[in-house]
Amino acid sequence: MRDSIEQKLYYQVGKIRIAANNRDWYVATALAVRDRVVDGWHRSTDSTYTHGAKRVYYMSLEFLIGRLLRDNLANLGLNDVVKGALDQLGVDFDAIRQIEPDAALGNGGLGRLAACYLESMSSLAIPAIGYGIRYERGLFRQIVKNGFQQEYPEDWLELGNPWQFERPEISYNIGFGGEVAMVSDSDSETQHVWHPAERVEAVAYDIPIVGWRGRHVNALRLWSARAVDPIRLDAFNQGDHVGALSERARAESISQVLYPSDETPAGQELRLRQEYFFAAASLQDLLRRHLKSFKTVETLHEKAAIQLNDTHPSIAVIELMRILVDDHNVPWQQAWDITRETFCYTNHTLLPEALETWPVPLMERLLPRHMQIIYLLNLMFLDEVKQRFPGDVAMMTSLSLVDETHGRRVRMGNVAFLGSHKVNGVSALHTDLMRKTVFHDFNAMYPDRINNKTNGITFRRWLYQSNPGLTQLVVDAVGPEILDDETLFAKLAPFADDASFQEKFAAVKQDNKAALAKLVRERVGVRLNPHALFDVQIKRIHEYKRQLLNILETIALYNAIRAQPMRDWAPRVKIFAGKAAPSYHRAKLIIKLAHDVARVINSDPTLRDALKVVFLPNYNVSLAEVVIPAADLSEQISTAGMEASGTGNMKFALNGALTIGTLDGANVEMLERVGSDNIFIFGLTAEEVEARRRQTIDSSDFIAKSDVLQEVLTAVENGNFSPDDPGRYRGLIEAIRYHDYFMVAADFDAYYRRQRDVAATWRRPSDWRRSAVLNTAGMGFFSSDRSIREYASDLWNVPTWPKK
Repeated sequence: MRDSIEQKLYYQVGKIRIAANNRDWYVATALAVRDRVVDGWHRSTDSTYTHGAKRVYYMSLEFLIGRLLRDNLANLGLNDVVKGALDQLGVDFDAIRQIEPDAALGNGGLGRLAACYLESMSSLAIPAIGYGIRYERGLFRQIVKNGFQQEYPEDWLELGNPWQFERPEISYNIGFGGEVAMVSDSDSETQHVWHPAERVEAVAYDIPIVGWRGRHVNALRLWSARAVDPIRLDAFNQGDHVGALSERARAESISQVLYPSDETPAGQELRLRQEYFFAAASLQDLLRRHLKSFKTVETLHEKAAIQLNDTHPSIAVIELMRILVDDHNVPWQQAWDITRETFCYTNHTLLPEALETWPVPLMERLLPRHMQIIYLLNLMFLDEVKQRFPGDVAMMTSLSLVDETHGRRVRMGNVAFLGSHKVNGVSALHTDLMRKTVFHDFNAMYPDRINNKTNGITFRRWLYQSNPGLTQLVVDAVGPEILDDETLFAKLAPFADDASFQEKFAAVKQDNKAALAKLVRERVGVRLNPHALFDVQIKRIHEYKRQLLNILETIALYNAIRAQPMRDWAPRVKIFAGKAAPSYHRAKLIIKLAHDVARVINSDPTLRDALKVVFLPNYNVSLAEVVIPAADLSEQISTAGMEASGTGNMKFALNGALTIGTLDGANVEMLERVGSDNIFIFGLTAEEVEARRRQTIDSSDFIAKSDVLQEVLTAVENGNFSPDDPGRYRGLIEAIRYHDYFMVAADFDAYYRRQRDVAATWRRPSDWRRSAVLNTAGMGFFSSDRSIREYASDLWNVPTWPKK
């Protein structure tokens, strides 16, 4: 390994040892490790082709894979080998590991779930390929200036990516716009021929995804957009040097940024172009692979399973129909049967605005042939609905692929549901609510189509790598077999009452908290007491996730400490992190409020370290790997019925944090696994939230009955935390008083009381540690390996390791 790293440095990085910096050593090390990855990758690919295995194709607009060096070393069992090699070379392994940027290929839970699932597919030896977009700059790099979020380009590819393989020989032309011609052949059959007005080239880049123990390696194939003609030479030679590159800029904008703002018509068009671009390229690619092995498209559903991760890739349903009918002359009904048996669809949200819709005029202009297919599918589908539910106009209106009530829009959630043979939710509660709410009428039409697949996380990343101290403690207690069998985590439960084990468990947590305190000091300049309770909420900033509820309770606690300064308060650190969408102005205002509250609290000498508040900027996977092992309390406080599942809740509990949360998403199943004494549940249930919304979302009368909440809201409203702009938060507070859709006021008193229970339990170290151990012991069910085994058996019909 040492020799390999030196050779990579000399021949591929082009440096001698004395001239090499840490980045050079990182690249050389990554390339040396990549060679070992490629060996397994070729073996896996050869086996798949040799055995004619069915493949899974996982289509997602996000893959939040994080850093790969440590991931690959751990899964290949090479961590000590590489560290030893670098030691001999006089190179600090930890220093070069930090050089690697986080891959900016996702935003939050959706993208991280996709990354966990890809890793589990490799670990379970399922032949699979992930398909997505190779974003040049991802979402954005979050910089906080004076408490305000500012967005900057995330230039993660600026210095190259040693893990990727560019495949310039694998490229596909993707069409947009133009017209559809009707052509009659010699048998008088009419065919539709799409003549796009514009074409963009999709170029493949592969990143190998290594499974546990290196037993299988799959690929993440990402598409980069290129202009078919990168420069108009005639325009350039005439002096229009900028205009000559305009088509290139338009084409390459497709893969520039994750989630371009869709507030403008141009932004909406770019978002749709992105989604069709990667769906169309992926389908051409998998069909090429299928035809190479099996010669005919008619067996596609037998040898390929395509999983749509949310509605973003759902245009693939229509694109596959177009390819089968127009390019391969498959009869319409047979093409529809193949399409539906090939696709499965994962729904991740009950928020109507997140179930994408596209204006019909935009679709007709950008994808005219696809709009024709949608109209025909809809006509045939509504005939079927009419037969099943004669005279039920409301049912037809609800199920139609085209919404005629809001300016005529194509409902992509309906397209995905209709075009898939299985549709799954991501937690038991979410799946139940899917049947009752957004897909109620589809469930009536197809009662056997919806099923549940509760989310999971890969323990390799979120425990074994992120928390080696706890991993070693677990292995010492249960045995090394636990690293290969997540069900063995239940064997930790008896150790919860072992005082010696509790002490060791707490010592590991303390070490992790010291590491986080050091990071906080370096990044935001705030000194933390590592013996305080670390109370953490890290996730995308959104009103339904209710960071605002947490901030208001923080102010209430601040008021209580100031009112009784001599009381023996349990020291607490409130830690926030997360990005707000650039156009989500209220979410960005919540970030500013968190900073304003932190500024006041952290500068108040009367608190004497009883309370600190920090907001860590630019939240990403690597930051989470430090924060999660250090957390004592995990905030999972979304408005009940609005969080599909969550995976952060699982990561925290696996690392021995106790959860304070609502009965929402996977919290419900976590409660069942860890027991009610070891989790702090509060607030309205999903049914109660819905009932209250039907009654009123005006909370002014409710607030009047809560002295604590009233004092907090008045302080914020009057500018106590924003003396430079006293009216900054009046709109925010007015929304809570009179338009409390997210039940912040309704749940506040229950949340405040439960937080006092948290403090009381923290004061009983043995009880807290017992609950912490039981949380780790109860998380075996939430492994992504378990999730993927269920997908494999119930949806994809593919075997998993160990092969039976």
